[in-house]
Amino acid sequence: MKILVCMKQVPQKDAPLKLNESGAWIREDVSYEVNEPDAYALEEALRQREKHKGEVVVITSGPARAQQVLREALAKGADRAIHLEDDKFVGLDAFNTAKAFAAAIKDEQFDLIFTGLQSDDYGYAQTGVILAELLGLPHATIIMQIEKTDRGIRVKRELEAGYFQFVDMPTPAVLTIQSGINKLRYATLIGIKQAKNKPLRKVALAEVQSAIGENLQKIERLYVPQKTKKTEHIEGSAGEIAKKLVDKLRNELRVL
Repeated sequence: MKILVCMKQVPQKDAPLKLNESGAWIREDVSYEVNEPDAYALEEALRQREKHKGEVVVITSGPARAQQVLREALAKGADRAIHLEDDKFVGLDAFNTAKAFAAAIKDEQFDLIFTGLQSDDYGYAQTGVILAELLGLPHATIIMQIEKTDRGIRVKRELEAGYFQFVDMPTPAVLTIQSGINKLRYATLIGIKQAKNKPLRKVALAEVQSAIGENLQKIERLYVPQKTKKTEHIEGSAGEIAKKLVDKLRNELRVL
Protein backbone atom coordinates (compact mmCIF):
# COMPACT_ATOMS: atom_id res chain seq x y z
CA MET A 1 0.00 0.00 0.00
CA LYS A 2 1.48 3.32 -1.11
CA ILE A 3 0.26 6.29 0.94
CA LEU A 4 0.88 10.02 0.53
CA VAL A 5 0.47 12.27 3.57
CA CYS A 6 0.03 16.01 3.01
CA MET A 7 1.47 17.98 5.92
CA LYS A 8 1.74 21.61 6.91
CA GLN A 9 3.90 23.70 9.21
CA VAL A 10 1.82 26.12 11.29
CA PRO A 11 2.54 28.67 14.04
CA GLN A 12 2.59 27.14 17.50
CA LYS A 13 -0.73 27.35 19.29
CA ASP A 14 0.69 29.46 22.11
CA ALA A 15 2.82 31.68 19.82
CA PRO A 16 2.07 35.40 20.30
CA LEU A 17 0.26 36.89 17.32
CA LYS A 18 2.47 39.51 15.70
CA LEU A 19 1.16 40.83 12.39
CA ASN A 20 3.40 41.56 9.42
CA GLU A 21 3.65 44.99 7.78
CA SER A 22 0.73 44.41 5.43
CA GLY A 23 -1.48 43.19 8.28
CA ALA A 24 -2.60 40.25 6.15
CA TRP A 25 -0.68 37.55 8.05
CA ILE A 26 1.65 37.05 10.98
CA ARG A 27 5.36 37.81 11.04
CA GLU A 28 7.88 35.08 10.30
CA ASP A 29 9.71 35.38 13.64
CA VAL A 30 7.39 33.05 15.55
CA SER A 31 7.81 29.41 16.53
CA TYR A 32 6.37 26.75 14.24
CA GLU A 33 5.18 23.17 14.64
CA VAL A 34 3.49 20.35 12.74
CA ASN A 35 -0.20 20.91 12.11
CA GLU A 36 -1.89 18.64 14.66
CA PRO A 37 -4.44 16.92 12.37
CA ASP A 38 -1.61 16.20 9.91
CA ALA A 39 0.34 14.48 12.69
CA TYR A 40 -2.61 12.12 13.15
CA ALA A 41 -2.80 11.57 9.39
CA LEU A 42 0.87 10.55 9.41
CA GLU A 43 0.34 8.21 12.35
CA GLU A 44 -2.55 6.47 10.60
CA ALA A 45 -0.48 6.12 7.41
CA LEU A 46 2.37 4.51 9.36
CA ARG A 47 -0.04 2.10 11.02
CA GLN A 48 -1.58 1.13 7.69
CA ARG A 49 1.89 0.43 6.29
CA GLU A 50 2.75 -1.69 9.31
CA LYS A 51 -0.39 -3.78 8.70
CA HIS A 52 -0.24 -4.06 4.92
CA LYS A 53 3.38 -3.21 3.95
CA GLY A 54 4.18 -0.58 1.36
CA GLU A 55 5.51 2.98 1.46
CA VAL A 56 4.63 6.24 3.22
CA VAL A 57 5.54 9.48 1.43
CA VAL A 58 5.13 12.91 3.05
CA ILE A 59 4.72 16.19 1.20
CA THR A 60 4.64 19.84 2.28
CA SER A 61 4.98 23.30 0.78
CA GLY A 62 6.60 26.43 2.11
CA PRO A 63 9.98 28.04 2.78
CA ALA A 64 13.10 26.24 3.95
CA ARG A 65 11.85 26.18 7.56
CA ALA A 66 8.96 23.91 6.51
CA GLN A 67 11.44 21.11 5.89
CA GLN A 68 11.41 20.48 9.64
CA VAL A 69 7.92 19.01 9.27
CA LEU A 70 9.25 16.48 6.79
CA ARG A 71 12.30 15.65 8.90
CA GLU A 72 10.06 14.88 11.87
CA ALA A 73 7.87 12.66 9.69
CA LEU A 74 10.88 10.80 8.33
CA ALA A 75 12.19 10.32 11.87
CA LYS A 76 8.87 8.77 12.88
CA GLY A 77 9.05 6.29 10.02
CA ALA A 78 8.01 7.85 6.71
CA ASP A 79 10.04 6.47 3.80
CA ARG A 80 10.65 9.60 1.75
CA ALA A 81 9.58 13.23 1.43
CA ILE A 82 8.69 15.89 -1.15
CA HIS A 83 9.20 19.57 -0.38
CA LEU A 84 7.67 22.28 -2.56
CA GLU A 85 10.16 24.88 -1.43
CA ASP A 86 9.56 28.60 -1.91
CA ASP A 87 8.37 31.47 0.28
CA LYS A 88 5.55 32.15 -2.19
CA PHE A 89 3.85 28.84 -1.40
CA VAL A 90 2.83 30.35 1.96
CA GLY A 91 0.52 32.82 0.23
CA LEU A 92 -1.40 30.25 -1.84
CA ASP A 93 -5.03 29.51 -1.08
CA ALA A 94 -6.30 25.95 -0.65
CA PHE A 95 -7.20 25.63 -4.35
CA ASN A 96 -3.72 26.56 -5.57
CA THR A 97 -2.00 24.54 -2.85
CA ALA A 98 -3.94 21.48 -4.00
CA LYS A 99 -3.03 22.28 -7.61
CA ALA A 100 0.66 22.50 -6.68
CA PHE A 101 0.52 19.16 -4.84
CA ALA A 102 -1.27 17.51 -7.77
CA ALA A 103 1.38 18.78 -10.18
CA ALA A 104 4.21 17.60 -7.94
CA ILE A 105 2.89 14.01 -7.74
CA LYS A 106 1.62 13.69 -11.32
CA ASP A 107 4.13 10.93 -12.09
CA GLU A 108 3.27 8.84 -9.01
CA GLN A 109 0.39 6.48 -8.23
CA PHE A 110 -0.82 6.35 -4.63
CA ASP A 111 -3.35 3.93 -3.16
CA LEU A 112 -4.35 6.43 -0.48
CA ILE A 113 -3.77 10.14 0.07
CA PHE A 114 -4.20 11.47 3.61
CA THR A 115 -4.52 15.05 4.80
CA GLY A 116 -5.39 16.36 8.22
CA LEU A 117 -9.02 17.41 8.57
CA GLN A 118 -8.01 21.07 8.60
CA SER A 119 -5.07 23.32 9.40
CA ASP A 120 -4.64 24.95 12.78
CA ASP A 121 -3.97 28.36 11.21
CA TYR A 122 -6.43 28.88 8.34
CA GLY A 123 -8.85 26.12 9.31
CA TYR A 124 -10.48 25.96 5.86
CA ALA A 125 -10.63 22.13 5.62
CA GLN A 126 -10.53 22.45 1.84
CA THR A 127 -7.16 21.23 0.56
CA GLY A 128 -7.90 17.52 0.85
CA VAL A 129 -11.27 17.54 -0.90
CA ILE A 130 -10.01 19.89 -3.64
CA LEU A 131 -7.02 17.63 -4.23
CA ALA A 132 -9.38 14.67 -4.61
CA GLU A 133 -11.43 16.57 -7.20
CA LEU A 134 -8.32 17.59 -9.15
CA LEU A 135 -7.07 14.00 -9.22
CA GLY A 136 -10.51 12.59 -10.02
CA LEU A 137 -10.53 10.40 -6.90
CA PRO A 138 -13.29 9.55 -4.41
CA HIS A 139 -12.89 11.12 -1.00
CA ALA A 140 -14.29 11.02 2.52
CA THR A 141 -13.82 13.45 5.40
CA ILE A 142 -13.52 13.36 9.20
CA ILE A 143 -12.12 9.82 9.22
CA MET A 144 -11.84 7.99 12.55
CA GLN A 145 -11.03 4.46 11.33
CA ILE A 146 -9.75 2.76 8.18
CA GLU A 147 -9.94 -0.93 7.34
CA LYS A 148 -8.70 -2.56 4.16
CA THR A 149 -11.22 -4.78 2.35
CA ASP A 150 -11.20 -7.01 -0.72
CA ARG A 151 -12.78 -4.21 -2.78
CA GLY A 152 -10.92 -1.25 -1.31
CA ILE A 153 -11.39 0.28 2.14
CA ARG A 154 -14.10 0.71 4.77
CA VAL A 155 -13.93 3.99 6.70
CA LYS A 156 -15.62 5.31 9.81
CA ARG A 157 -16.66 8.98 9.61
CA GLU A 158 -17.47 11.17 12.59
CA LEU A 159 -20.79 12.98 12.24
CA GLU A 160 -22.59 15.40 14.54
CA ALA A 161 -24.24 14.61 17.88
CA GLY A 162 -22.08 11.56 18.54
CA TYR A 163 -23.12 9.67 15.40
CA PHE A 164 -20.79 7.83 13.02
CA GLN A 165 -21.08 6.70 9.41
CA PHE A 166 -19.42 3.65 7.84
CA VAL A 167 -18.61 3.93 4.15
CA ASP A 168 -17.16 1.37 1.71
CA MET A 169 -14.86 3.02 -0.84
CA PRO A 170 -12.69 1.95 -3.75
CA THR A 171 -9.03 2.85 -3.94
CA PRO A 172 -7.23 4.99 -4.80
CA ALA A 173 -8.96 7.56 -2.58
CA VAL A 174 -8.33 10.74 -0.59
CA LEU A 175 -9.17 10.87 3.12
CA THR A 176 -9.09 13.77 5.58
CA ILE A 177 -8.14 12.47 9.02
CA GLN A 178 -9.67 13.62 12.29
CA SER A 179 -7.47 14.39 15.29
CA GLY A 180 -7.62 11.67 17.92
CA ILE A 181 -7.96 8.78 15.47
CA ASN A 182 -5.10 7.09 17.31
CA LYS A 183 -2.25 7.73 19.72
CA LEU A 184 0.73 9.59 18.29
CA ARG A 185 4.17 8.02 18.44
CA TYR A 186 7.45 9.72 19.24
CA ALA A 187 10.49 9.66 17.00
CA THR A 188 13.16 7.30 18.27
CA LEU A 189 16.87 8.11 18.36
CA ILE A 190 17.46 5.54 15.62
CA GLY A 191 14.66 7.05 13.59
CA ILE A 192 16.16 10.53 13.88
CA LYS A 193 19.51 9.23 12.66
CA GLN A 194 17.96 7.29 9.78
CA ALA A 195 15.93 10.33 8.67
CA LYS A 196 19.12 12.10 7.58
CA ASN A 197 19.69 9.48 4.88
CA LYS A 198 16.14 9.17 3.57
CA PRO A 199 15.26 10.71 0.16
CA LEU A 200 13.89 14.26 0.19
CA ARG A 201 12.94 15.63 -3.22
CA LYS A 202 12.75 19.39 -3.59
CA VAL A 203 10.30 20.90 -6.05
CA ALA A 204 10.88 24.52 -7.09
CA LEU A 205 8.00 26.91 -7.69
CA ALA A 206 8.91 27.05 -11.39
CA GLU A 207 8.21 23.31 -11.74
CA VAL A 208 4.55 23.69 -10.74
CA GLN A 209 4.01 27.33 -11.74
CA SER A 210 1.97 26.40 -14.82
CA ALA A 211 -0.59 24.62 -12.63
CA ILE A 212 -1.12 27.57 -10.29
CA GLY A 213 -3.48 30.45 -11.02
CA GLU A 214 -4.75 33.51 -9.19
CA ASN A 215 -5.87 32.95 -5.61
CA LEU A 216 -9.63 32.59 -5.35
CA GLN A 217 -9.53 33.33 -1.64
CA LYS A 218 -7.63 36.19 -0.05
CA ILE A 219 -7.15 37.58 3.44
CA GLU A 220 -7.54 41.35 3.35
CA ARG A 221 -6.68 42.14 6.95
CA LEU A 222 -6.07 40.50 10.32
CA TYR A 223 -6.37 42.17 13.67
CA VAL A 224 -5.95 41.25 17.31
CA PRO A 225 -9.23 41.85 19.21
CA GLN A 226 -9.13 44.58 21.83
CA LYS A 227 -9.62 43.31 25.35
CA THR A 228 -12.33 45.36 27.05
CA LYS A 229 -14.39 44.97 30.19
CA LYS A 230 -17.94 46.23 30.65
CA THR A 231 -20.42 45.51 33.41
CA GLU A 232 -24.09 46.24 32.90
CA HIS A 233 -26.63 45.96 35.69
CA ILE A 234 -30.14 44.88 34.67
CA GLU A 235 -32.95 46.02 36.94
CA GLY A 236 -36.58 45.02 37.27
CA SER A 237 -38.58 42.03 38.37
CA ALA A 238 -37.30 38.50 37.81
CA GLY A 239 -39.44 38.15 34.70
CA GLU A 240 -38.35 41.51 33.29
CA ILE A 241 -34.68 40.74 33.97
CA ALA A 242 -34.96 37.35 32.26
CA LYS A 243 -36.66 38.92 29.23
CA LYS A 244 -34.01 41.65 28.91
CA LEU A 245 -31.20 39.14 29.35
CA VAL A 246 -32.54 36.85 26.62
CA ASP A 247 -32.96 39.86 24.31
CA LYS A 248 -29.33 40.91 24.82
CA LEU A 249 -28.01 37.37 24.33
CA ARG A 250 -30.03 36.99 21.15
CA ASN A 251 -29.73 40.43 19.50
CA GLU A 252 -26.52 41.95 20.88
CA LEU A 253 -24.22 39.03 21.64
CA ARG A 254 -25.91 36.68 19.12
CA VAL A 255 -25.23 33.53 21.12
CA LEU A 256 -28.83 32.27 20.99
